[in-house]
Amino acid sequence: MEYRRLGNSGLMVPALSFGAGTFGGAGPLFGAWGQTDAAEARRMVDICLEAGLNLFDTADVYSNGASEEVLGAAIKGRRDAVLISTKTGLPMGDGPNDAGTSRIRLIRAVEDALRRLGTDYIDLLQLHAFDAGTPVEEVLETLDGLIRAGKIRYIGVSNFAGWQIMKSLSVADKNGWPRYVANQAYYSLIGRDYEWELMPLGRDQGLGALVWSPLGWGRLTGKVRRGAKLPETSRLHETASFGPPVDEERLYRIVDALDAVAAETGKSVPQVALNWLLQRPTVASVIIGARTQEQLKQNLGAVGWNLTPDQVKALDAASATEAAYPHFPYYRQAAFARLNPPAV
Repeated sequence: MEYRRLGNSGLMVPALSFGAGTFGGAGPLFGAWGQTDAAEARRMVDICLEAGLNLFDTADVYSNGASEEVLGAAIKGRRDAVLISTKTGLPMGDGPNDAGTSRIRLIRAVEDALRRLGTDYIDLLQLHAFDAGTPVEEVLETLDGLIRAGKIRYIGVSNFAGWQIMKSLSVADKNGWPRYVANQAYYSLIGRDYEWELMPLGRDQGLGALVWSPLGWGRLTGKVRRGAKLPETSRLHETASFGPPVDEERLYRIVDALDAVAAETGKSVPQVALNWLLQRPTVASVIIGARTQEQLKQNLGAVGWNLTPDQVKALDAASATEAAYPHFPYYRQAAFARLNPPAV
């Protein structure tokens, strides 16, 4: 396993990390992702650690806390061998303080996560969404206190817009509070919007990307193909409406290109799609998920080799999209590109 520095921090993370959204699955979304119990989760953790994957990502909202509980049971007795990343901020109830990142919510959320995970510290805490109703100063001062108390080690964000990240970093710098070092973001061959603003920001400000849904919400597994009926076992039947929309013709063009590269390399379509991400700027770790041990072992095969420059170019071309204003000048106009070279 390759290890990479997480942004401008001193923390080294594996190039592949494991997403525990399938643990303890409950509800219309997470129940469709998977329903892994503690015994099976422990076997999954065994496979990951044997391969050198030691970062496990979860969130309080995943199956209403059950994912954290199952992960905690799976790592019991080997806490020092793993890194735990969890997230908070999305609603966990209907009460007025059951959502967001206010001081009362953050402190309670961290205490609840520590209890469910069976640990006394969290290696990386990420805010799951920007809370427009809470002053950034309140959020960052609270996180600073939690770090000083030894309850969290590093902080990051997820699903923030560029201006929200920059505002937070500016406030942190002004007050001498810890900076965010991670940005958990949606990024894949079928979803390249991350490159327009968040990637240049990450490179400039030292945020490492933790990539979620690297297989495009399950569309880049090799099971979705032009002219073929969606397999009965595909989770897209239940979860497609929860994810970002896609242009089907563009999807099929990308899958065709993945097929060609897979044939050249002798690798699977998902392995090729994951390896492409591992070669992108600012990517610190790609979060892989799996409902079965076989899926996990297949995804772990995405490391230990690299696509050739020509193969990367072919996938780039097949997945290319037109960036929205004001980002498109970087790609279309030489004068702008000279002043602001694209991060990619």
